[in-house]
Amino acid sequence: MALPQCEPLMIDKLEMFIALARERHFGRAAEDCGVTQPTLSAAIKQLEEQLGALLVLRGSRYQGLTPEGERVLEWARRLVSDARTMQQELKTVRDGLSGHLRIASIPTALSYVPELTTPFVDQNPGVTFSVLSRSSIEILSLLENLEIDVGVTYLGNEPVGKVIQVPLYRETYCLVTTEGAPLADRKRVTWREVSRIPLCLLTKGMQNRRILDGILAEAGADAAPTLESDSIVSLIAHMRTGRWASIVPQSLAETFASDTLRTIPITEPDAGTMVGLVATRREPHAPLIAAFLRMARGISEARKVEFETHL
Repeated sequence: MALPQCEPLMIDKLEMFIALARERHFGRAAEDCGVTQPTLSAAIKQLEEQLGALLVLRGSRYQGLTPEGERVLEWARRLVSDARTMQQELKTVRDGLSGHLRIASIPTALSYVPELTTPFVDQNPGVTFSVLSRSSIEILSLLENLEIDVGVTYLGNEPVGKVIQVPLYRETYCLVTTEGAPLADRKRVTWREVSRIPLCLLTKGMQNRRILDGILAEAGADAAPTLESDSIVSLIAHMRTGRWASIVPQSLAETFASDTLRTIPITEPDAGTMVGLVATRREPHAPLIAAFLRMARGISEARKVEFETHL
């Protein structure tokens, strides 16, 4: 497929095309782009005419992309990303570093995100943030579709694709339970012991749950939670009733510690998983993303020194 030599590709049309590929529905894509469905349909048709290729399979509804459409989607993501980077660089030259940074984090790392946003906004008061709670799989999809700028997710446990990775901290786990509940009087517990009490855990669709299941299997145990949820808030609420305990990352447990809840380290094995910042592997990055990555790398290096000091 040869690109036309004199007719430029319009960034707004490419953005609509990306939205359509993401939403797989003309109406939802139009709503996401803030245009009417006829406007979006016309833009896709004009894009096909400019390129001289059918990009979208159509019937009574969206049926997918053609092979040519899949190739164009890859280029569209690059071109739109480059256009946004160029616009932000010009704005940075004119006004200094400012703008909006979109972050998605796995639920168990949400309590860590202020460790990144707080120092960054201290250095760059003109920056605003949006922070989303998403699964690890969703974070990679959002990055690919240019819907977020960076993600905070697990590294190494499952494939994270071709992204830049900045290690931030090692997630370790503890039992959270209430006074008077089974194991509540212990200073530490084993994974086998934890598997035998009533638990509420994240659903199997969350990577945290898959990590915990793997650790339990390694310890020769198998948890059968009597309650599952995709919401950390829901788990906390159920833990407070005293009927359920849970296995929670240590950093997250510290954020909702109270007089009624006990946090007890889990050993045998002493297990942990690396959590880090991820961003698309594109150069150059927009100034805002590049600055955020530099700061995260600085934090990562400082923590390495800190970890080595306490070994």
